[in-house]
Amino acid sequence: MTEIPEHLRKRAEEARKKAAAKAGGEGGDAPAAADAPAADAPKSEAASKIPAHLLERSKAAKAKASGDAGGSAEVAPAGGGGAVAAPPAAASGVPVGAGPGGHTQRLLTVVKSGSIQDVKATPQDKVHVWPHLLVREFVAALACTAFLLIFSTFVNAPLLELANFNQTPNPSKAPWYFLGLQELLKWFHPMVAGVLLPGMAIVGLILAPYTDRNPSNKPEDRKFAISLYTLFLVYWATLVIIGTFFRGPGFNFIWPWSDGLFVEL
Repeated sequence: MTEIPEHLRKRAEEARKKAAAKAGGEGGDAPAAADAPAADAPKSEAASKIPAHLLERSKAAKAKASGDAGGSAEVAPAGGGGAVAAPPAAASGVPVGAGPGGHTQRLLTVVKSGSIQDVKATPQDKVHVWPHLLVREFVAALACTAFLLIFSTFVNAPLLELANFNQTPNPSKAPWYFLGLQELLKWFHPMVAGVLLPGMAIVGLILAPYTDRNPSNKPEDRKFAISLYTLFLVYWATLVIIGTFFRGPGFNFIWPWSDGLFVEL
């Protein structure tokens, strides 16, 4: 049985003493069953906050068990209303379900909710890849495909006129996503600019997850990964911007605000 806290026991004993004194002052002796536990109670006890009808029910049960209540099985609550049936008594004179010392407080009033309920204080921020993530990605891919299909039906692609093999455009620039490589070809040998440097960058990005094995997903804990990606992004974006706006005829370096823009979208 769950141990009842000491302060609740003191309140119950104090309540029994007050109820016995009140009953004796109104014209009757206090029941013997109520006086016996009150004699063992400590002298310094806190004021009781137990409802009156629970005290009356306990008194009636003790009186019935000891034979002093005259066979009464029902006691009217202090606040009025119908009769309340007293709990059955055991052969030893203590009501069935009573705690140590004959107390009849409810179990849930003395047991904290955390000890009988499984409460998770920390929420989980991880979900399974399937089906949660993959289903959303598949739906997003279908939406993008439908948008591109409808958009391409009503809007023509910005194509130029037919190519003239007798006249090469000057400057002849690659698409913007390849202008970084074309800018490298301006400075290095084709083997270095087209194979060695891009290969080193790709291998470095592949090995990055195995180098930085920090499981945290907070930006302040992933300084290495963020620094590596920022370096790669700034490096490639700088080459693309130079090749787009600062290269003119002959792929020579120009100032766009004085020589104009040589950009084909």
